[in-house]
Amino acid sequence: MQQIKQLASKGTSDHQNNQFNNSINVVLTSSDVAVEGFCSSRCGTHELNYIWIGNSETQCPGQCAWPFHQPVYGPQGPPLVAPNNDVGLDGMVMNLATLLAGTVTNPFGNGYYQGPASAPLEAASACTGIYGKGAYPGFAGNLMLDTASGASYNSNGVDGRKYLLPALFDPISNSCSTLV
Repeated sequence: MQQIKQLASKGTSDHQNNQFNNSINVVLTSSDVAVEGFCSSRCGTHELNYIWIGNSETQCPGQCAWPFHQPVYGPQGPPLVAPNNDVGLDGMVMNLATLLAGTVTNPFGNGYYQGPASAPLEAASACTGIYGKGAYPGFAGNLMLDTASGASYNSNGVDGRKYLLPALFDPISNSCSTLV
């Protein structure tokens, strides 16, 4: 992880004082890059000024790219079709959204989270596996369907791209809030 932090620090304008100019640097690693703790305990991580996400396509897609791949454990229903036809990258988008929400709401480790500070459930990680209304273990929820490709998604992006983004915990309703 030290190499990831060093790589992220290159996005600063003041390398010696580690000043990040109100930015969040994102480090994405390829499917052939092994990072300590990847797959065994995390799909990515964040601190105040950086986010790291690994491409799990070849190492642990059932853990870090579900529901686009069979899960490692739990109900073994058929996987959904990835909206951009790339299980690893579509999984990275889901994890980026999760970690960006955590970085913004819990940047110093003492912000918005549930549970103990040593293992916080942040805005999106409190809603793991929930992408649409009606979700339950093994079912991502009711999602939009691209009739041309058969892909499932809940968000539209630039140039007609489609994405599957995680639900975020809503402290007012005390429940997970989905896009669809």
